[in-house]
Amino acid sequence: MAETGRPLTSGQLPSPTMEQLQDLLLESPGFDEFLLELTVFSASKLAAPEPMLCAISVERDGRPVTVASSSDTAKRMDEKQYGFDDGPCLTALREGRTVVVADLRTSERWHRYSEAVTGDGITSVVAVPINAGANAAAALNCYARSTETFDAATIAAVESYAVPLSRILRLALRVHRLEIHPEGLHGALQSRAVIDAALSLIMAQTRGSREDAAALLQEMARSSKQQLKQIAMVILNGAKLPEQAQPDGETQQ
Repeated sequence: MAETGRPLTSGQLPSPTMEQLQDLLLESPGFDEFLLELTVFSASKLAAPEPMLCAISVERDGRPVTVASSSDTAKRMDEKQYGFDDGPCLTALREGRTVVVADLRTSERWHRYSEAVTGDGITSVVAVPINAGANAAAALNCYARSTETFDAATIAAVESYAVPLSRILRLALRVHRLEIHPEGLHGALQSRAVIDAALSLIMAQTRGSREDAAALLQEMARSSKQQLKQIAMVILNGAKLPEQAQPDGETQQ
């Protein structure tokens, strides 16, 4: 078959640890930079034994955009689908299922898209949905120049690899909400959302639990005599956390 659609499954994978993904997020100055690092990281992790190009697409408010790609070719492969408002990555993103196109040259489902990308030399596509939360949809899109790249084991690996990406992508969207929707903190965002975003950022920085993050936020609010929302906004704007004693005796910002 030239294409398949199926639910997510488990498989052997070169899965990144949450610590690795959190490091990518913490070391990136902005959301776009984080997604760029994530796609390059993903392409390198998934490339063995065949080379692979990766992109991450996000749909917000019904409008799909490629927020990052490991190469210009991967970006073009995603963006050309938007002109047709149809394609493997958009189907995976909107329908929440894995889409496999074993050979674009023989695909009947997306023959117009296949003709439009012939010059890029891509023959196979795997698109896997990523749970991006209630207000967004996302997909990890993998492209290969060989029809031999996406065997059953590789497809299972890509599906499994997308699972940890869900948590870090939702965290990144919350942490960098200011960058995605600058007007959010001035109107649309409610106090609870601001506090939740600050808690997520504290958890990423301290690698602690939500309960520990909440206790730290409350202590900062008490010591500064500010409301929780006010101190949460200060944290989201880059304020350093107070040093916290670690179990091994070290301190962490």
